[in-house]
Amino acid sequence: MAEAHQAVAFQFTVTPDGIDLQLSHQALTEIYLSGMRSWKKRIVRVKNSVITGVYPASPSSWLFVVIAILATMYTRSDPSMGLIAKIQEHLPVSQSMSTQCQAVVSAVLFSTMLWLMLIFTMRLCLKQLLSYHRWMFEQHGKMSTTTKIWVALVRIFSGRKPLLYSYQGSLPNLPVPTIKDTVKRYLESVRPLMDDKEYERMTKLAAEFESSLGNRLQWYLKLKALWASNYVSDWWEEYVYLRGRGPIMVNSNYYGMDFLYVTPTPIQAARAGNSIHSFFLYRRKLNKEELKPWLLRSAVPCCSYQFERMFDTCRIPGILTDTVQHWQDSDYIVVYHKGRYFRLRVYQAGRLLSPREIEFQIQRILDDPSPPSKGEAKLGALTAGDRIPWAKARTKYFSSGVNKRSLDCIEKAAFFVTLDDEEQGMMGDDPAASLDRYAKSLLHGKCYDRWFDKSFTVVYYKNGKNGINAEHSWADAPVLAHVWEYTLANDSFQLGYNAEGHCKGDVDPSLPRPVKLSWEIPPECEEQIAQSLAVAQALADDVDFHVFSFQEFGKGKVKKCRVSPDGFIQMALQLAYFRERGTFCLTYEASMTRLFREGRTETVRSCTNESSAFIRALEGGEATDVCKCLFRVASEKHQLLYRLAMTGAGIDRHLFCLYVVSKYLGVESPFLKEVLSEPWRLSTSQTPIQQVELFDIENHPEYVSCGGGFGPVADDGYGVSYCVLGENMINFHISCKHSCPDTDAHKFGTQIRQALRDLLKLLSPNQTEPSKTEESQPKVKKEQ
Repeated sequence: MAEAHQAVAFQFTVTPDGIDLQLSHQALTEIYLSGMRSWKKRIVRVKNSVITGVYPASPSSWLFVVIAILATMYTRSDPSMGLIAKIQEHLPVSQSMSTQCQAVVSAVLFSTMLWLMLIFTMRLCLKQLLSYHRWMFEQHGKMSTTTKIWVALVRIFSGRKPLLYSYQGSLPNLPVPTIKDTVKRYLESVRPLMDDKEYERMTKLAAEFESSLGNRLQWYLKLKALWASNYVSDWWEEYVYLRGRGPIMVNSNYYGMDFLYVTPTPIQAARAGNSIHSFFLYRRKLNKEELKPWLLRSAVPCCSYQFERMFDTCRIPGILTDTVQHWQDSDYIVVYHKGRYFRLRVYQAGRLLSPREIEFQIQRILDDPSPPSKGEAKLGALTAGDRIPWAKARTKYFSSGVNKRSLDCIEKAAFFVTLDDEEQGMMGDDPAASLDRYAKSLLHGKCYDRWFDKSFTVVYYKNGKNGINAEHSWADAPVLAHVWEYTLANDSFQLGYNAEGHCKGDVDPSLPRPVKLSWEIPPECEEQIAQSLAVAQALADDVDFHVFSFQEFGKGKVKKCRVSPDGFIQMALQLAYFRERGTFCLTYEASMTRLFREGRTETVRSCTNESSAFIRALEGGEATDVCKCLFRVASEKHQLLYRLAMTGAGIDRHLFCLYVVSKYLGVESPFLKEVLSEPWRLSTSQTPIQQVELFDIENHPEYVSCGGGFGPVADDGYGVSYCVLGENMINFHISCKHSCPDTDAHKFGTQIRQALRDLLKLLSPNQTEPSKTEESQPKVKKEQ
């Protein structure tokens, strides 16, 4: 109970002589320093709000304008054309001020209004400049004169040293495409998937929708676009993520992996110490807005609003819909180990604990022999099962008392940590199979040892490997990948470890021990936990996963063929699927719309008339020149679709929002109903490395992450995530379901490998053999 006594600031005892009051100096110091830390954060937030609020100008520019106006007044000229005199006449305190003082105050007020007008004008100009997207459709490496002028103007109006959120007020709103364009592109996208009779029927449905109901729905959507920052994002978050009543484990959550070939330390607690410390360093940068805004071509900013809910966030279950709750900075994390939940404070006396101190605290948890409370061990299964039973259980069993306090502690934590008692990573005699197990462990674990509702859960394995599992509603994968890249790099290259593998630095042995959370789980709740676990376990057991690193060639050789690496991989996926199933399918490739305010994603329909014509020609034995020509056409069409999606001219989010409006109006649309019910049997996504400067892939190729992945979207389809690393590596994560007899992740992986080889052979036959330089390079030794 020593820790409990240390947490009390004062104690008093009633005696016959009066009240004996004992103050704890240590506790009062802790309260004082915590308060100072809190006030410093508030001051930083206010300061950043001011800087962001006046961007692209700076607060100091106000003083420049005031001095300029006052200087012109003293030269007997009136730059305000009489406005300063008008302001002076209507000053409410004019009687108590001298004439000269009134003139100065009036000039300052006029200068402030002029300054605000200049800011508004600059922001409006920047917003109009950022609405220009023709640069994206120009040939790579060839920039038109118009675009060169545009880039120069963007840089002029962008100001100096923008903060993370500086561009938010200047980003354009996502435009609403026309009904005609959306319907036309939709029909074009489904043509290779339908026979003539089906296509004719769909064309009639589309024409009927376009000429009648579509225009009415479009009017409401345009009205929303005028009012809201983004006409898609709030509905996308609510209806695609938060209203889903099935398990979010596997179906929604996704994961990210550790380094592929190296483990910085084999000590579990030490890896956690450096990593957790790095996460909080990143949060500090995030709170101070010191992270650089993501710029395309070093000039075009992307929306950063998704970063706001990265930490201190949790999904809260509800009967009809879930909600996402975000709190102010928590000074602790919650750690799960062998069925117990611990609250671990990472701040002491107002300072962030050092990596060595966090390692010390983590080791205390690992060494703690206390057993789990009754019903505690598998409590996390509630977050892995169906949402309605979890919402009912939360209301019934966790609304008061000790259970509410402990649940609040988990939900309000900065993030969630699992100390896994297994070993994972590329290891042993069968490294390929070990990668598959590693992926499944990160995606679902044991179905009860992750808190799937938290914004993210970091998993530390017994052998020092780690990984991350993320809830999807608050942000998309590139946002989580940003903090994950920073953490991996800072852990290994900045903080490092000593010769024994422990974190560097000293330990304060007087640190209060992590506090074990208490629970009172009734038998009825235990029964619900068991039911949720059964649902989650069946889902997890059904997932088939295959992860592999393709190193025969990478984007280096693909670019020599003058082809986009992403287009090349998408064509390979189409070819692999056709070879396996003998047909084409509706294909989803995620693209981002962060060029617009609060933009998230859009769909690129990668299966096109052009790609299917190329694949049929290749598989039909057409001449090489014919196949090459068809491939170029298909690749260019894919690039066009990707650019259209990024610039707000995609079709799927538009169709989705039209469908939502129809539901609000209570009208049925056979066309929209059919469009929204089509299954995505091939769902794909690329996760690019964003902070290339943090890694040196050329000189240290072993320090590369294997990327991340997600579960299959359709019961009879595949989920494919890929990550292009350096010039010579492409990592793939393939998922499907055992219950479908037509899918097999390993067989599909074999088809992808062969498709990649065949495409490179087609485009550049002399590049298929590895060069002497590549042959002479030492292979990276795999971990044992």
